[in-house]
Amino acid sequence: MQKINLFLFIIFSQTVFSAAKVTETEKLAATCKVWGFLKYYHPKVAGGEVNWDKQLLEKLPKIEKAQTKEEFSLILEKWIDELGTIKEVAPISAPKEVEYFDKNFDLSWFNNKLFSKNLSKKLKFIEENRFQGEQFYVYAMEHVGNIGIRNESSEDPDYTNKDSKLRMVFMLWNLIEYYFPYKYQMDQKWDITLDKIIPLAIQAKNHDDFFNLVIRRLMSSIDDSHTEVYVYPTSEARLPTTYFPANGKIIDDKVVVTEILADSLAQADNIKVGDVITKINNQTIKDFIAENKNLVSASNNAKYLEKIIGGILISKSDTVKVEFLKNGEYLTKTMIWHDYHDSHRNEFKKGAKKKKERFKLLDNNIGYVDMGILTDRNIPDMIELLKNTKAIVFDVRNYPKGTAIEISNFISPQENKFAIYTIPDLSYPGRFKWNNEGTSSGSDNKDNYKGKVVVLLNEKTQSHAEWTAMCFRASGNTTIIGSQTSGADGNISVFEFKGFRTLFSGIGVYYPDKRETQRIGIVPDIEVKPTIKGIQEGKDEVLDRALLFIETGK
Repeated sequence: MQKINLFLFIIFSQTVFSAAKVTETEKLAATCKVWGFLKYYHPKVAGGEVNWDKQLLEKLPKIEKAQTKEEFSLILEKWIDELGTIKEVAPISAPKEVEYFDKNFDLSWFNNKLFSKNLSKKLKFIEENRFQGEQFYVYAMEHVGNIGIRNESSEDPDYTNKDSKLRMVFMLWNLIEYYFPYKYQMDQKWDITLDKIIPLAIQAKNHDDFFNLVIRRLMSSIDDSHTEVYVYPTSEARLPTTYFPANGKIIDDKVVVTEILADSLAQADNIKVGDVITKINNQTIKDFIAENKNLVSASNNAKYLEKIIGGILISKSDTVKVEFLKNGEYLTKTMIWHDYHDSHRNEFKKGAKKKKERFKLLDNNIGYVDMGILTDRNIPDMIELLKNTKAIVFDVRNYPKGTAIEISNFISPQENKFAIYTIPDLSYPGRFKWNNEGTSSGSDNKDNYKGKVVVLLNEKTQSHAEWTAMCFRASGNTTIIGSQTSGADGNISVFEFKGFRTLFSGIGVYYPDKRETQRIGIVPDIEVKPTIKGIQEGKDEVLDRALLFIETGK
C-alpha cells in the first residue's frame, strides 16, 4: 500500500510541476504580444491616455515572479482591467469599398496556451471594440499610406537593466508585427524571431552587444532589402575606418575588382579591374558571406551579396593582408589601407573619374539611356536624339531620378496600369487594404516610339528602380535583360531614435493581377550575369547581350 501511495505522490508531483513550468521566454514573448496589441487597439492606450512604456517596466518584474500560467495570466487580466471599462461599439463595419489584404493578419495568439479563457475573451472583446480615433503612436504618411511614428521614447536602453532592453525590442517587434506589409514572406516566422531575440536582449551587456547582436539580428530577420540599421557612434573612442582602394562584386564566393576608386593607391599595389580576392586577413570570402547572414537584411541572395561587399572592403586597421588569385596561383599582399578621402581619391580629383553620358547613340542606330543620371529636363533632348533609332536601351542598374512616367508616355501607345498597392489600415492594426486604383503610365499616342525597348537590370535595381522597370514593361514592346533585382519596392517607413535609425518597406507593391514583386524582384526575360572572365576582359556582358537581342531578336 505504501508503494502505491508513493507512486501516486510522485505522479501527482510531476503533474503539478509540469503544469507550473513556464519558461521566461514564453512569458516575455506573450507579454510582448499583449503589450503591443493593447498599444494599438485599446482605446486608452492607442489614444495616448497612459504612459505605456512606464506601465510595461512596472509590470515586467511582476511577470518575472509568476511561476504558473495561472499567475501569469492573472497579471495580464488585472493589467487590462486597470485600464478601465471599454465602451462597446461592435460591430465595426468596414467601408463597402475596402478590400482587405489579410496574409499578414493573425490574432490567433489570443488562444495562447498560457492564457486563461477569461484573458483570451478580454483580448477578443478589445479587438471587436478597438480604438477608432487618431493613433497616438503611428500616423499615415500623406498621399502614400506608409507609416511614421511619434510619441515613442527615443532613449537608448539601460544596458544594465534587462527590462529596459526588452522595452525597445518589444517596441520594434510590434511595429513590424502590425505595420510591415511583407511579414507573411519572411523566411522565419516572426513569432520564432521573437523567441530567439528575447534571450539575446537579456544577455547583451553594452551598446555594441545590443545593437550588433540584438537589433541587427531582429531587423535582418524581416528579409527586406530596404531595411538597414544605422547605429550612431557613442562617445567612446572608435578606431578609424580604412578602405580598399577599389570597388568589387562577389562572384563564386570571391570578390572581383570592378572599379578603381584611387588610381595612385591601386597602382602602388598593382590592383587592377578583374583582380580576384579570395581572403582578407586570413578569412575567406565564403566565410564572411556565411557569418553575416543574420546581421544584414536582404530580400534575396543577390542583394545580400551586393550589400555586404562594403563590409568586406573596409577595416579597422590600416594594415591588411589580402589574398589574390592570379593566373591560377594564390598571392598574399600586406597592404596599407587609407581613410575614405584617400581611398576614394577619384571622387575628389578633377578628371580622375570618367564623366558619364546621360544618353547617347551607339553603333547600328541604337540608343542608350543611363537612367541613374537622366533628369526630367533631359528628356526632350533624349527623345529628339533617339526617336528614330531602331532600339533604345534603358539602363536601370542604378537608382532613377523620377523620369519613368514621362518616358512611358514616349514609348507607350496607350495608358496601362502597372502597379497596385497594399497600405496599412490604422483603424484595424495588422490589416492591410488594397489600393486597386494603383498607378498607370503612358497615354493614347499613335506617334509613340516604334523601335524595340530594352531594360537592363541587376541587384542594384531597387525600389523606385524596380517600379520604373514595371512601368516600362507595361508599355508594350519591352524586353528586360539582366539578373534578379533587389526585391524591395514601395515607399519606405523610417524610424529615428537617439542611438540608431532603421527603416523598412512601408507599402506593398504588386502587379495589377496581384502577382508579387517583394523578394522576387523584377524577373528578366533574358537572364545574364557578369562573369569573372567578362570583367577581366572589360566587357559589359549584360549590355552586350542586349545588343545581340536587338540585332537577332533572340
